[in-house]
Amino acid sequence: MKNLTTTARWLAASAMLALLAGCAAPTTLPDSERTEAVWEAQQEQLAALDTWILVGKAGLRTPQESTSANLDWSQHPHYYRMLISGPFGSGRNLLEGREGRFSLTNADGRFVAETPEALMQEQLGWSLPVSSLSDWIRGLPAEHSQYQLEHDDSGFPQRLSQDGWDIDYRDWIQVESLWLPRRLIMEYDDLRVTLVVTEWRPVLDE
Repeated sequence: MKNLTTTARWLAASAMLALLAGCAAPTTLPDSERTEAVWEAQQEQLAALDTWILVGKAGLRTPQESTSANLDWSQHPHYYRMLISGPFGSGRNLLEGREGRFSLTNADGRFVAETPEALMQEQLGWSLPVSSLSDWIRGLPAEHSQYQLEHDDSGFPQRLSQDGWDIDYRDWIQVESLWLPRRLIMEYDDLRVTLVVTEWRPVLDE
């Protein structure tokens, strides 16, 4: 009964999240609207952002192949859910993380591992830097390791190097009061991942 209650609560919270987030309409504004002062002013709000829905596409390129998949990402303070579907996902793969526990569910069953990266590598043959991606997708470096960060002429992040990955921020979009990355390219050795966000739904504190 406890598990059913927890599930019901989570489903209710997700429904409320989708309802609230639906009000956040992205706005396309000239790059002149992006300034160093604007970026600095939103730092505290960006750092506190821990709940969102993100819909996008990820392109994967290696020396052997080039392919893509759809990404549906729901982020909560102590739980995340990434639905990866399409060619390089080999169908539908549901990656979930909750308080240090990670699982991946697909047509072959449910699998667990100590890290989401190891889980994806074992089951899919490739991996995204999931442990850091929740920070990078907000334009922030992850807190667990050293990094190098370069800014563009507007004062916004342009290139972030961390944990062997190079992240180039190519485009931004304004959603409510926040500027958020819309297109970024991540490279690790000969792996290149292009992430394009088609829908940002951050849940902001009032």
